[in-house]
Amino acid sequence: MKRKASAEWKGGLKEGKGSISTESGVLAKTQYSFGTRFESGIGTNPEELVGAAEADNEHFDGKTTE
Repeated sequence: MKRKASAEWKGGLKEGKGSISTESGVLAKTQYSFGTRFESGIGTNPEELVGAAEADNEHFDGKTTE
């Protein structure tokens, strides 16, 4: 199964903001920024997305990763 996603970024590194959307609609213009990655901003960050993907992987193949 192939799925598509899109991401958009506007502005510079620290003051810029972006959004990510997935074909399934689970993520729809979900915010991300410097603040969501390195501070306490509202939105998601790479660790959260990877963690969710890993949790989903474990569900399907029964294996755990550390």
